[in-house]
Amino acid sequence: MKTSKAYAIGLMSGTSMDGVDVALIRTNGITVKDTGEWLTIPYSEKLQREIYAAAKEADINKTEVFALERELTLKHAEAVETLLEKSSITREEVAVIGFHGQTILHAPVNSVSWQIGDGNLLAEKTGINVVTDFRRRDIAAGGHGAPLVPMFNLALIKKVPKPLAILNIGGVANVAYHGEDPEDILAFDTGPGGALLNDFVNQKTGALYDTDGILSSKGKANETVVAHYMAQDFFNKKPPKSLDRNSFTLTDLPGMSLEDGAATLAEITVQAVARASQHFPKPVKAWYITGGGRYNKHMMKRLSELLELPVHKIEVLGANGDALEAQAFAYLAMRSLKGLPLSLPTTTGVSRPVTGGALYRA
Repeated sequence: MKTSKAYAIGLMSGTSMDGVDVALIRTNGITVKDTGEWLTIPYSEKLQREIYAAAKEADINKTEVFALERELTLKHAEAVETLLEKSSITREEVAVIGFHGQTILHAPVNSVSWQIGDGNLLAEKTGINVVTDFRRRDIAAGGHGAPLVPMFNLALIKKVPKPLAILNIGGVANVAYHGEDPEDILAFDTGPGGALLNDFVNQKTGALYDTDGILSSKGKANETVVAHYMAQDFFNKKPPKSLDRNSFTLTDLPGMSLEDGAATLAEITVQAVARASQHFPKPVKAWYITGGGRYNKHMMKRLSELLELPVHKIEVLGANGDALEAQAFAYLAMRSLKGLPLSLPTTTGVSRPVTGGALYRA
């Protein structure tokens, strides 16, 4: 599909399930010419609970899921309208919206990755073409359907010394290794990100997360529990590999104090990252961290200690770690319009470079 419009909007609601990020970029699907406005629209507690329940329930009521999908899509439409009002760009200048949707099931070993979100409804409400359903074409081609952001990374790191690693600590953590050759990429999920820690803190206190890592910094990690988690087959499995938010549980933390439980879960995340680095083709020169986990000062400190390398927030590269995933899906949507690859054999395990996404015209 040819388009002369240079702007794309990206929407991302991740495994933290706390809201939708929306971002505007100017791109041709190969380079990123400019990054524009971005914002986050938080979900209500009711909507968060409903999304969380949908992801947890083994037997989901179909009517309830369709109702949830509509409510979530309307929230995304609200995010687009708010972004347009905030920016100087009109909807007529926007070629496409990249609509990731909300993952409620990710099981690539069963050839399943389910993101709810109605592309028809979003196109109707915004008056802009929508690309959604990014992951299933990848899975159809033998991939895991994740992670998809590494292709966007290439547009951000052209002048940065390599090899390097970009680590996204969301609900699930994933890493992208980038070598000196642009085609030298390896990407995969490393293990739990902030999901287990967030759930534990929420159960104990009602707070949504461990602010600044204060709780985890005050506790002592239980080495036996950490070793038990790290003994699971996933951590030794060679990439490509990916996880669902529910692949790991809190069942191994009975009777722990708030601080010790938080420290233990944070340690599992960083130990998993350190283990992941063993799969890199060459040692990296530095790590760049994106996602909500970069605000956890205790986790960042432990990463630096374990990796024995510079560990930076992604912002040192001039990127915005809060907007990056939404920007990535704007970029991927533009690539989808042009039939360009969204994933590679070394990023998701596909049999060949493949494009993806389904187009819903306004």
